[in-house]
Amino acid sequence: MNQEMSQITRQEVLARKRERYARAGKEHKTKIINELIELFGYHRKAAIRALRTRLFPPVAPYVVGRPREYDPEKLLPPLKAIWLQALQPCGLRLKAALTDWLPAYEQDHRRLDADVRQALLQASRATLDRLLAPARVQHRRRATTRPGTLLRHQIPLRTEWVEEEPGFLEVDTVAMCGGVLDDRHGWMFDAVDVHTTWNEMRGLPNRSQAATLQEISDVEASLPFALRGLDSDNGGEFINHHLARHLLERPQPVAFTRSRPNRKNDNAHIEQKNFTQVRQWFGYDRYDDPAVWPRVNALCKGPLNQLLNYFLPTLKLERKERVGSRWVRKYGPAQTPLSRVLACDQVSATTKQRLEDDKKNLNPFALRRQVDQQLKEIESCRRAPQA
Repeated sequence: MNQEMSQITRQEVLARKRERYARAGKEHKTKIINELIELFGYHRKAAIRALRTRLFPPVAPYVVGRPREYDPEKLLPPLKAIWLQALQPCGLRLKAALTDWLPAYEQDHRRLDADVRQALLQASRATLDRLLAPARVQHRRRATTRPGTLLRHQIPLRTEWVEEEPGFLEVDTVAMCGGVLDDRHGWMFDAVDVHTTWNEMRGLPNRSQAATLQEISDVEASLPFALRGLDSDNGGEFINHHLARHLLERPQPVAFTRSRPNRKNDNAHIEQKNFTQVRQWFGYDRYDDPAVWPRVNALCKGPLNQLLNYFLPTLKLERKERVGSRWVRKYGPAQTPLSRVLACDQVSATTKQRLEDDKKNLNPFALRRQVDQQLKEIESCRRAPQA
């Protein structure tokens, strides 16, 4: 019968069966499929596809999944402005930052409708990531270390942290060499507190022991808590008698430890900051003019320090769990370093009050403009011909 039926008749039969198939229940659909197989000799899957084929496009497009709850045209402009000024954080960190950044956005840019403000605050981290997916960018970084030999056997190794109080710093230096290591360029000194993720940066005209010790002393004076421990790599700027005496020969000695050679994971807290806290701001260009470093340090101790520590949430690894053949990392809630400092019992009430008062008078958008302006001045000074 399927050989004798003309093409026109086949199309007419298919059209009628498609109409019946679209209205039929599960049991009757099975009968229609069986009839089509018997009439035309189709394979079962081919019969199902033929019955589902539409002769005319649908009047309205079908929506796959749940209806959209958020309007990108309304949410994306303020969300993207905050995301860019906050250094393009992931959805989890961005969600934690919106509490501080949305009021600042309204103060600095324009008032938001109540429904837009509520939608941004209620959006999940996955929704924020989906909204910002087209704007995501990727970066790479490069780091160098010159090993030091003095005192290496006298300074103990540290491979992991167990302290649950602030004051234990991981430190490192980052070459601002423009790709040419010749010891005539400058360096950035970077330090992060393991417990609170509080960050401090300083510029170094060179990596001498005296210059490094001077900036470490300045960082210690700027911390909102007492320095209790310092962990470095095996670079000669750290592994020397000057720094050892400064840390150990005092009424309350500071624990001084180092990582294993060629094991960057031992200093994971600071290694991951060398891009987000140094390269992302100062880039990979060459800094070899001594006149630029006072400007760099004014920025690092001023608006950049406040922006990073007061308004940019960070994540901390709480534990790792073994699931089958892989490790799953569990992170705590995203918080700013300032929030973690305020939650520490070891920080005095006077210091906490001072930090809270400082934050009340700051606007992250205004801070970002100050940072960008000072970076332009630093770039102009860096490019100016040396006398």
